[in-house]
Amino acid sequence: MNDLIFQTVNGFVEIDFNEWEAFSKHFEFRKYKKHDWLLKSGDMSNDIYFINDGIVRVTIADSEGVEDTIDFASEGQFIADYASYLRQTKSNYGIQALSDVEIIVWSRSAVDWGYLHLSMGEQLGRRLAECYFLNHDDRIKAMYTLTLAERFAQIETSFPGILTRVPQHMIASFLGVSPVHLSRLKKNK
Repeated sequence: MNDLIFQTVNGFVEIDFNEWEAFSKHFEFRKYKKHDWLLKSGDMSNDIYFINDGIVRVTIADSEGVEDTIDFASEGQFIADYASYLRQTKSNYGIQALSDVEIIVWSRSAVDWGYLHLSMGEQLGRRLAECYFLNHDDRIKAMYTLTLAERFAQIETSFPGILTRVPQHMIASFLGVSPVHLSRLKKNK
């Protein structure tokens, strides 16, 4: 259960095996079925999720209740509504399983334990927060500075295999276009 997450965390900070063993006792392993919600809009985000297997999407609803896909996460990635987590407020986002998924959950108490007991716990938290920020910054910049064709080309790099794992209307939503427009784009490639 801990191999992928250990490798991922070790990519952020070097962590001693004994520290890791103690830290991992605070993790919770969960399985979700396709279409299940890990987090629903309006709920408070108290967990950080690590995708051990599968793929999820992050959604937001506009003022008329129309749901848009704004992000994806797959194996080896962390996902959360970090603002809700930090502020302890209701989430504006939903996180939904797009396949059967295996998740390793870092509850607030697990994260706090890591800050207090891991020799590089504070640095790990900072690096995860930086990664989260850079992800969102890159997404915003791409929406305004790249053409649709460039954003479409970038999606497969950012999320390997996504074009065969996710319904096309969700990819269109993520790119900010209609499914018809996405079909035309794919046909002209």
